[in-house]
Amino acid sequence: MPSVLDNLTWLGHDCFKIVGGGQVVYIDPFQLKPPQEPADVLLITHEHFDHCSPNDFKTVLKPTTTTVAAAVCGPELLTGRLIIVRPGDRHSVNGLAIEAVPAYNLDKSFHPQADPRVGFIITLEGQRIYHAGDTDLIPEMKTLKNIDIALVPVSGTYVMTAEEAAEAVNTFKPTLAIPMHYGSIVGSKDDAERFKRLAKVPVTILEPA
Repeated sequence: MPSVLDNLTWLGHDCFKIVGGGQVVYIDPFQLKPPQEPADVLLITHEHFDHCSPNDFKTVLKPTTTTVAAAVCGPELLTGRLIIVRPGDRHSVNGLAIEAVPAYNLDKSFHPQADPRVGFIITLEGQRIYHAGDTDLIPEMKTLKNIDIALVPVSGTYVMTAEEAAEAVNTFKPTLAIPMHYGSIVGSKDDAERFKRLAKVPVTILEPA
């Protein structure tokens, strides 16, 4: 089976573009470099400016784009095709299976568990891609199964450290892990490299496009 990784692009920070099954999917577009192809599906994990950035996502919206966004996001997301999600919600969008999963901090106040911020599991061409969102190493990660590609934050401060991210992937054992959430707001490639050394699963460090 061809890997979705062949059609997965890291656009910096937590933003990825995934192309497959006739769909162009963006997750948390931020500081996009134009031009970018229009989105069929836009996923937004939570309301913070580096994830829910109107100046960025509006550049890839088209009249038929479906936006799937966490319930904490505000009125800037009002579009004709909007699906609001909370952890545990499941939807099918254009044949794309999307599951919203918990994402929160344990020992920080930036992303409290009481607020319904999310990560996403996307099933595309038979492969399951987990975008963790802004999260710590939370108990719900132990229940993750059959993850082909895990996109995990590694920079600390607002999210998991490299050490915690390695412990996370060592727990649920994705086929491949890709570090994110560094090089823009906080963190550096050193965090990604440390994560790769500590992870007991294959890791690919992408260069931002």
